[in-house]
Formats: sequence, structure tokens, C-alpha cells
Amino acid sequence: MDKIDIYTDGACSGNPGPGGWGAILIWNGKEKEIFGGEPDTTNNRMELQAVIEALSLLKRKCEVTVHTDSKYVQQGMSEWLPSWKANGWKKKGGPIKNLDLWQALDAQARKHSITWAWVKGHAGHPLNERADKLAVAGSKQAQ
Repeated sequence: MDKIDIYTDGACSGNPGPGGWGAILIWNGKEKEIFGGEPDTTNNRMELQAVIEALSLLKRKCEVTVHTDSKYVQQGMSEWLPSWKANGWKKKGGPIKNLDLWQALDAQARKHSITWAWVKGHAGHPLNERADKLAVAGSKQAQ
């Protein structure tokens, strides 16, 4: 099984406001950068979208490590998702925010073996910083 590292980030100018997502996929020493944006969104939506877009590029089952500075994404996929699904996509205290993206991410994630790794944002990690620059570029493009 191919091993892929994916570094993702989301950005938003205002929250809500114009937002962007960025990702770097690394496989076998090769890198691919992707980014995009939306004119009216939130930072959390862009964090989710970055991972969805990156995973959607994979053509076969892979062993993936997703590196994200978003605890929302990392904890959501590692801790919260199983109980949401077991409870019919519901949680205590009200509806799940960004349900459409969580369901899309779940559909992409089920195709692979994924480790969800959290990295501290804006702490000088070179690939996280690059993913952030891609997300900001996506946000500017969406403005």
C-alpha cells in the first residue's frame, strides 16, 4: 500500500468571510500542492475542505498520515466521529456543525488507512507553514 503524507490548513479573512484551504501531498519523494477557496465560509469549513480535497485525489487505497493544525479536524476524526455515526449523525446538545463536510470527509477517509496527526500551527513547521500560505492564497482568490 502506498504511503502518503498530507499537510493541510484552512484560512478565513473574517469568520465568516472569504476563506481558503490548502494541502500538500507527499508520495515517494514527490510533492503536489493544491488550494482553493470560497467567498463566504468559516475557518473550520476550510480546514475540513482541505482534507477532503487532498484525499479525493488518491486513486487507490493508501496508508495516509494527515498532518493538521486543526484540533477540530484531528479530534473530530479521531474521537467524535464514531459516536456521531452511532447516534445517527447527532450529538448531545444539538446539531453537528458542518455536517455536510463531516459526511464528505468520512466518505473519503473510509477509502484509506489514516493516521490523524496534530501539528502546532504557526510554530515554524515548514510544511504546515506552506499549507497555510496555500490556504491564504485560496482565501485571496475567493475575495
